[in-house]
Amino acid sequence: MVMAFSGASKGAMALVALLALATSSSASSIFSAPLPGSVPAFAPSRSTAGHLYLRGGKSGEVVDTVTENVHSTFKKVFGSEPAITCIAPGRVNLIGEHTDYNDGFVMPCAIDFHMTAAISPCDGNTFTVSAADFNGQTVEIDLSKPMEKDEKQTWSNYVRGVCKVLQEDKGFKLKGAKMAIGGNVPQGGGLSSSAAMEMATATALNALNDLKVGPKELALVGQTAEHWVGCNCGIMDQFISALGQQGKAVMIDCRDLSTKEVELPNGVAVIIVNSNKKHQLAGLDSEYNTRRGQCESAARHFGVTALRDVTSETLSKHASELEPKTLQRARHVVTENERVLQAVEALKKGDLKLMGSLMKASHVSMRDDFEISTPEINALVEIIDDVIKGEGGVRLTGAGFGGSVVCLAPASKVDAVRAAVQAEYPKRSGGVEGTVYVCTPHQGAHVI
Repeated sequence: MVMAFSGASKGAMALVALLALATSSSASSIFSAPLPGSVPAFAPSRSTAGHLYLRGGKSGEVVDTVTENVHSTFKKVFGSEPAITCIAPGRVNLIGEHTDYNDGFVMPCAIDFHMTAAISPCDGNTFTVSAADFNGQTVEIDLSKPMEKDEKQTWSNYVRGVCKVLQEDKGFKLKGAKMAIGGNVPQGGGLSSSAAMEMATATALNALNDLKVGPKELALVGQTAEHWVGCNCGIMDQFISALGQQGKAVMIDCRDLSTKEVELPNGVAVIIVNSNKKHQLAGLDSEYNTRRGQCESAARHFGVTALRDVTSETLSKHASELEPKTLQRARHVVTENERVLQAVEALKKGDLKLMGSLMKASHVSMRDDFEISTPEINALVEIIDDVIKGEGGVRLTGAGFGGSVVCLAPASKVDAVRAAVQAEYPKRSGGVEGTVYVCTPHQGAHVI
């Protein structure tokens, strides 16, 4: 939902049908278009790339351009001010990829790119939704009928999915409403704008209808909605969007949904670089779902609920019993779970060198065992690794097959990373430029 690079609006409009179903390690981006105050490529700071600026030069008056755009769309389409406004962040996963649906461990943080939903009640059973990032493109959802997918306005299926789960699965009665929604989570970058859209919608409907559903339960609503849309995702993306903590990463046990807050060391920057090679993981026959099936097959072989219950020693002892590809997938998940637990301790100690080695091992595992990296992603990892030189780490983040890399490094390295990406990446990507963002761990979904 951010356009931090020029000429993106036409491309975003042309890709909407495709991107509406793209997923990340649990989900991906929905749609994107330029917003007021959008920033040029390689802008790193939160004051610009983070979509906040000072209005009219007034010191301290911070304006969220995403919310301004959504409110403007709401007033234009519906002729009034919204009653309730909610935001829900995207996320970046620092370590723990494709472990969530294996009942394992992940360590994401919510980021300061987000979706905003502005909503008001109305008479009747119609839920009218307008997409701020598509010039107010509007759909009408009949809440009195069984929910069906929209094959044309496919972005709306995430909203429809949330409505379906709340009404048909959970038994809530939703009142008629009108809503505008939009955001700036980078499109196709593996930063989970689909989860942000689901959680913004769920938070808005929860508040409007006074459902009193807690954030963990809302995250499960969003996950089930994503399944209905077509991706059999894990819980990580919706969970961190709902329960993110300001200034902290969160280690999530995806089996019991317990969490552990993890402080990032002082002076460490969270750098995200979008390869601008969009991953395309929609549908039940996608590579994402194929890998999930392979993981489940491995778990069945060992007679356990999920690969969370298999140790490296057990896997190594019985490696010859598994089909080669299944073994590779299982080895990634098992070792990745171990790396997440080690990463928590590394960050607690402020050991950025150890954290970097764990991130490097994670990337190699995703590249070689899970086979979800791409030449462009590998190039970014190598370029950035050459800059930070062991002072931190860099790895693929998200589902893979394109998307972004995440880097933890001293803040003093940000300018050098940006310069290296700008100079070297186009040489190895066929002329495609990367986009660099510096993000701040952010609060989860809430009413503002």
